[in-house]
Amino acid sequence: MAKKLESTLTNMILSLTIIAMVMSAALAFVYLKTKGPIEEAAKQKELQAIKLVVPEFDSIFSDQIQNIDGVVIYPVSKENEILGYAIKTYTEKGFSGHIELMAGFLKDGSIYNIEVLQQNETPGLGTKMAEPKFKKQFSGKNPENFKINVKKDGGEVDAISSATISSRAFCDALTRAWETYKSGVSDAVTSVTVEADTLNINHEIE
Repeated sequence: MAKKLESTLTNMILSLTIIAMVMSAALAFVYLKTKGPIEEAAKQKELQAIKLVVPEFDSIFSDQIQNIDGVVIYPVSKENEILGYAIKTYTEKGFSGHIELMAGFLKDGSIYNIEVLQQNETPGLGTKMAEPKFKKQFSGKNPENFKINVKKDGGEVDAISSATISSRAFCDALTRAWETYKSGVSDAVTSVTVEADTLNINHEIE
């Protein structure tokens, strides 16, 4: 019969240390097993969002170009001609904090469509930012002559009823995308093209 360890402070610390090591190893194993699928799911979600915010295209330069505050520009093309730009943008001004959008701009700067990638707003209120009824007011508008602010703040955007903070946050994220488009889109296209030619990362869309 195995001898039972005495219930001493040293033995208790030893036992807790062994348990902690085993649990850490188990967590590390689970993390490594799920990391790949989670990252792949996130990429697929972004790709689907890109497809929804710009006209039909056949290729995308998938190198992520950081421009202003971590905003990412994806130039999309068809038959080697640039159609527009999907821009992943964000804000921290949501009622519940972080919000991420994918906004599509045509070459003339007009907004094609917008998809909500991430938000934790109040169900039935702020979450309505993801609904077509709210988003369609931006489609076809060019921020050069369309004020991306809620009407209460002097803009032209109809805020979601009882969710003005969420509406303002949406506008803040879209404005960030627009500012990035204006200041970084030409540089981004040059940079992405160079990287695509060098690393062969031009991604064909099925």
